Amino acid sequence: MSKQSVSHAYRAGIFHCLADPTSTATPEEAYEYYADGILVINDEGKVERLGPADQILPTLPSGFPITTYPNAIITPGFIDTHNHFPQTEMIAAFGEQLLDWLETYTFPTESKFQSLEYAQQVAGVYLDELLRNGTTTAMAFSSVHAESAEALFKEAYQRDMCLITGKVLMDRHAPETVRDTPEAGCTQSRTLIEQWHGKGRLHYAVTPRFAITSTPEQLEAAGHLLKEYDGLYMQTHLSENHKEIAWISELFPERCHYLDVYDHYGLVGPRSVFAHGIHLCEDEIQRLARQDAAISFCPTSNLFLGSGLFNLKQMKQHKVKVSLGSDVGAGTSFSMLQTLNEAYKVTQMRGDKLSPFESFYLATLAGAETLQLDDQLGNFLPGKEADFIVLDLHSTPLMQYRMNNCNNVFETLFVLCILGDDRNIKETFVKGISRHQRDQATH
Repeated sequence: MSKQSVSHAYRAGIFHCLADPTSTATPEEAYEYYADGILVINDEGKVERLGPADQILPTLPSGFPITTYPNAIITPGFIDTHNHFPQTEMIAAFGEQLLDWLETYTFPTESKFQSLEYAQQVAGVYLDELLRNGTTTAMAFSSVHAESAEALFKEAYQRDMCLITGKVLMDRHAPETVRDTPEAGCTQSRTLIEQWHGKGRLHYAVTPRFAITSTPEQLEAAGHLLKEYDGLYMQTHLSENHKEIAWISELFPERCHYLDVYDHYGLVGPRSVFAHGIHLCEDEIQRLARQDAAISFCPTSNLFLGSGLFNLKQMKQHKVKVSLGSDVGAGTSFSMLQTLNEAYKVTQMRGDKLSPFESFYLATLAGAETLQLDDQLGNFLPGKEADFIVLDLHSTPLMQYRMNNCNNVFETLFVLCILGDDRNIKETFVKGISRHQRDQATH
């Protein structure tokens, strides 16, 4: 599963978040930044300590291994709280909005995942792409086929990654090749849960695609399944598209709104992550906050499919947990830096501003909080698992030129959010083990 880790120190600029910058009296209370810092990782792949190089270096034993990265910043690994691994091969599919896009591209592509061999091949590409883009933890949809979740769990376990997935539950309004039944969906889910949930750093999510493609019987079964095992997650979609919401009203006329459908079946709680949440009414927002459920903000797919502009400020005002999702393949990049670029533009279009401190919070600690893993991930507090990335500040000539004109960490992080992409990811570490190193010959 993993190479043997050894104690090691890493020297570079170091940045991590301690809290949501919008919740502290000053931005400086929400983060720590060391222009010349040392991050010490122990032989269990956990953070031992962090601080200024001039303070930590004299305390290290003679000969202690140190890797120095010039012109770089070390941050926690990115946490992507919503994407679809079977859609890796159909990213950048042209010209539809949500419901037509599903029929035209998604369902035909996902039908291939009944083959375990095929699913394993795509899972390898998908996980390697996450690591290449600095994402060390992901919450992902598999397809309706148990083989797809099996393949993704297996590949993630070999990389010792923190990964949450589940086979999709979908028993109507879809082609036969991507449908199950309430009974088969639960039986297959139980088998996967008992084999993979809690193994290594893996977790299971009960995964109804959305209420349109699940009958009331299947949603009820999903709610029962969620209660059967400790620590399960629930992931689905919510209020992404106006036509979707209208169809929900037709299918569930007895429910007062979209979220009420999920709530009625016991699917709204502290471990529930709803993708999108663009077109929510006041009661839905208040209910999300009251029940401690989370929204995954997916700006690249929301723009690509023409779904709408997420209201981040409104969610924060109501204290709804929000993190960031790439939503590949409607999302247009595995890169969380590019996702932050689009998030900034979405907030601009709403007349708000997204600071780089809040951006990095959304991509790291907020994801850990959404997944209730902030005791293990999301920053560099001692004892946390050492998932981290090295961001190259000179990855391109333009990036180097612009960085030379940055006066502080605010500017540096903002440039990364706007100009950054996979080329900035110099190295990705999972529990202290290097799992990706950028090929210098290609840059």
